[in-house]
Amino acid sequence: MERTMLSESEGYDLLKAYGVPVPQYRIVMTPHDAADAAETIGFPVVMKIISPQIIHKSDAGGVVVGVGSREAAVAAFEKIISGAKKYNNDAEIKGVIVEQQAEPGLELIIGGKTDPAFGKVLTFGMGGTLVELMKDITLRILPLDEETVRQMVKEINGYPLITGYRGMKPKDEEALVSTLMAVNRFFLENENIVEFDINPLRLYEQGALAVDARVIVTDAPVREEARPERPPVPMEYFNPRSIAVVGASQDTSKMGYAVMHNLLHFPGQLYPVNNKRSEIQGLRAYPNITAIPAPVDLAVITVPAIHVPRVIEECGAKGVPMAVIITAGFKEMGEHGKALEDRIVAIARNHGTRLIGPNCLGMIIPPRGIDTTYVHESPRPGNIAFISQSGAIINTVVDWSLAKNIGFSAVISVGNQADLDFLDYIRFVGKDEKTRAIILYIEQITDGKAFMEVAAEVAKCKPIIAIKSGSSSRGQAAASSHTGSLSGSYDVYMEAFRKSGIIAVHTLTGAFLAAQMLAHRKRYPKGKRAVVITNAGGFAVLSSDYAERYGVEMVDLPQDVIDEMNEFLPEFWNKGNPIDLLGDANEKRFEKTFSVLAKHADLWDIAFIVGFPNLVLNSEQMARQILKFSAATENRLVATLLGGASMDAGREMLKEHDIPSFEELDYTYRVMGRVLWQKFRVKAPGLL
Repeated sequence: MERTMLSESEGYDLLKAYGVPVPQYRIVMTPHDAADAAETIGFPVVMKIISPQIIHKSDAGGVVVGVGSREAAVAAFEKIISGAKKYNNDAEIKGVIVEQQAEPGLELIIGGKTDPAFGKVLTFGMGGTLVELMKDITLRILPLDEETVRQMVKEINGYPLITGYRGMKPKDEEALVSTLMAVNRFFLENENIVEFDINPLRLYEQGALAVDARVIVTDAPVREEARPERPPVPMEYFNPRSIAVVGASQDTSKMGYAVMHNLLHFPGQLYPVNNKRSEIQGLRAYPNITAIPAPVDLAVITVPAIHVPRVIEECGAKGVPMAVIITAGFKEMGEHGKALEDRIVAIARNHGTRLIGPNCLGMIIPPRGIDTTYVHESPRPGNIAFISQSGAIINTVVDWSLAKNIGFSAVISVGNQADLDFLDYIRFVGKDEKTRAIILYIEQITDGKAFMEVAAEVAKCKPIIAIKSGSSSRGQAAASSHTGSLSGSYDVYMEAFRKSGIIAVHTLTGAFLAAQMLAHRKRYPKGKRAVVITNAGGFAVLSSDYAERYGVEMVDLPQDVIDEMNEFLPEFWNKGNPIDLLGDANEKRFEKTFSVLAKHADLWDIAFIVGFPNLVLNSEQMARQILKFSAATENRLVATLLGGASMDAGREMLKEHDIPSFEELDYTYRVMGRVLWQKFRVKAPGLL
């Protein structure tokens, strides 16, 4: 599909049709015509090169501003043509546009791009020549409503320049909102427009003007492909009563050995399939799956790729409802591998067999004793589901979880997603009664709109945390406009996550900290107002720093609350928030403070409780008071028990009651910052 850039005049005409204010202009081919056009429009004018090959006109000397006379127009025309030829001698020059010179104003940018996963995206922010340097932008996935547009306007750091900064008169915010809504319609209704930017859009005390516009189109409309309808995967497919391992082996160096070994603790029927041995790892082996004299609910396939079509055919004949294909060598290897993958999918669909993989680590359902993978040691049962596009990351996470005593409700390696994909797995863990939080490791989503729809539905009842790889500039393709360079694919994923209710994080540690916190019944705070209660003055100060850094709003304590606390706190307590109960605070002091805060729960949404090792108050005593506080309020409590092994007893007590405790103060506020970023669009979410 060929991409071309419309001339500036063509872009102006399109925008004008949707109500976007644009300058008066004329296109000229000679110096004399330039002088006539400038005189007709009225001096001063701006003159610019028109060439599909010259995108950044200023770099080519293709822009002359402040043209104030006929003579100046002639000279400007000759300078522009000469500069363009020096810049790119092969560029096709279609003329020079002479247009009304806009009065100085606040320079903004409005842009759009078509993301391969999520469709059309609108970008808004501070514009002008320093747009890539400043990068003060926000973006949304279309379509937009007026409320969302107003939110975008207020979200940029430069918003005070719109409302009136340091004595400057306010700009016309209503004209800006109207222009953004018009651009939203313009982009939605023109299917062949794939990318554009208006830079700058000048905003005045009254009105606005689109001073420059680049519009990139394709020779055919770009339409979202309809996702083929597939039947939902029944829940019982993930709870098989019998499993066959095709390619089971006695050789410890082979994958078929490791998979078989990890399934030996499966409580159902386990059938090794090997056409050269009658017994594998102490169990009777069968030459093929059809020779098994009983139903098979799940097949795990480890044979070389060339044999997989035959095995899938046998699974279909046997009536196996689902198969996990561990084997690699399919579309990840090129066209030949893709053809082989297409073949196994066709065979499976013909028989109604569903596929996990191929080229995957497999599936682990710890509460049911199912481990079809070759991980070193099976993970413990728990309430976190982990779904990953990387088998290596699963291996690492499972090993790490054993040391950290973290358990899973499900661990799934999606592989090539030839049949089952992220949507199927999210639906499964969304309905799974053992799962209370979901973590995704994502490299690429193909059907972004469908993903958002499913994730948004599941996120209403269970928290979803996602890590998306590919945030580096090196990992993203070069863009053809300001908009493309500003709003890369990673940024669009972040907005898609936020719109779907997914918490985006950047590290595996952060993902699990967030999952553990959000697995609690009081998952999300009602707002971002916070109080901090601690017996450590230094950590009180750090709490204030971290709260500001990560978007947590520290509330001021009203005088009546301070008066109540004065009745039982030492007279030299700090009388503010963070509430420093001092290093000699005992269990009773915490209990009374928590009681006052529970009574005034309308003043705050989150309570951060920070404790440290000391002889006056041990970790179990502190944990006991935190549990009583939690029972007395519906607001969210977040505990941080700093220190080493001496605090473990308190941490375990809280964990038993589903209240996770953090061990590092910075991480406490980072995690909550990411939650607030998702729920309330705070501006300082921090990295996690």
